[in-house]
Amino acid sequence: MRSYRVDKMASTIRNIVGEAMAHRLSDPRISPLASVTRVEVSGDLQLAKVYVSVLGAPAEARRTLAGLTHAVGHVQRMVARQLTVRRCPEVRFLLDDSLKKAANTMRIIDETMKEHGPADAAAPPDDPDAPEEDGT
Repeated sequence: MRSYRVDKMASTIRNIVGEAMAHRLSDPRISPLASVTRVEVSGDLQLAKVYVSVLGAPAEARRTLAGLTHAVGHVQRMVARQLTVRRCPEVRFLLDDSLKKAANTMRIIDETMKEHGPADAAAPPDDPDAPEEDGT
């Protein structure tokens, strides 16, 4: 079971890094369409994995990750200043493509619904166990 302290630290780091990406980092490689999706802090509070999602082409996501990796020392200092712990966790940036996968899944569902039409989706399935109705 995750402790309250780990969850609170992850939430705080997420807010700090998100604000830094939006307002404090001026690297042109960092996309304005980048956002922090989640932060996982290890149980011993030594490592913080920051998952970043970037809307756009895969090349833009790689450039953003390179820019964030280059600025990790600056971000680390921001996090250390705002956390009240003896040892600040090491920040690592990782790409999170879960939003792209979710969008792709929704697109596939929409295409399937268009292909089969709304009549097929609205029709109830035949129940073989249902009693037959007499017309009398």
